[in-house]
Amino acid sequence: MTIASETAHIPAPFFFQGDVAWSASPGFTPYEPAVAAMEARVAAIRAGEEPEQIWLLEHPPLYTAGTGAREEDLLDPGFLPVFRTGRGGRYTYHGPGQRVAYVMLDLRRRGADVRHHVFLLEEWLITAIARFGVTGERRAGRVGVWVASPGGGEAKIAALGVRVRQWVSYHGVALNVAPDLAHYRGIVPCGIAEHGVTSLQALGFDVGMPEADAALAASWPEVFSQP
Repeated sequence: MTIASETAHIPAPFFFQGDVAWSASPGFTPYEPAVAAMEARVAAIRAGEEPEQIWLLEHPPLYTAGTGAREEDLLDPGFLPVFRTGRGGRYTYHGPGQRVAYVMLDLRRRGADVRHHVFLLEEWLITAIARFGVTGERRAGRVGVWVASPGGGEAKIAALGVRVRQWVSYHGVALNVAPDLAHYRGIVPCGIAEHGVTSLQALGFDVGMPEADAALAASWPEVFSQP
C-alpha cells in the first residue's frame, strides 16, 4: 500500500464539467491532511479564488466519527485508526477499494438548501451505479444508498456525510467498489446494526476504480445542473 506523505493537496484538475473542477489523487491519501486540504479549498471557493471542486481519492483503512457518533457503535477501538471529523453522521469506514468523492460546491449558487444537496448526492450515486445494472435505493430515515438482496434483505453500498461552512459544502460520498468488507467489523456502520454493507464486487460486478470514476463523471451532469 502506497500512502502519500502526511501533507496532502488537491491535484490540478484533469477535466472540468462546466465550472466544476475534477481532480484525482493516486495512491492512498491520509485522512487528516485531506480534511485540511478540503478546508483550505472551501475557504478559497468562498472567496471566489478557486472553482467548485470534486476530489476523487482513496484513504488507507480507517474509521471516521461524525458529529452524531455514539461510543457504543465503536465495537473494536484498536482495530483501525479512528478520526473525529466535523461531517454529519456516525461512524463510517474508509479504505482501499472504496472511491471517496469529496464534493466542494458553493450552495449559495445552488439554492442554499442543504437537504436538497444531500438528496442530489444520493441521486448522483444511484444514477452512477445504475450504469452497471445495479439498482440503488433510498430508505426513509437513513442517509446513503442501499441495494436489495434476493432474500429480502438489504445492504448499504454507498455512504454520505456532509459539512457546510458559510454555504460551501465539503466531505461528500463513499462508494464501495471493491473494499475489504471485513474491515467494517470494528464499527456499527452509520449506527445501523440490522443491515449490512456490500460493494459492487460483492454483488458480482467486476468494476475497477477507473470504471467507477467514469460512471460518476458521466452521471454528474444528469443530476447537478450548472448554476
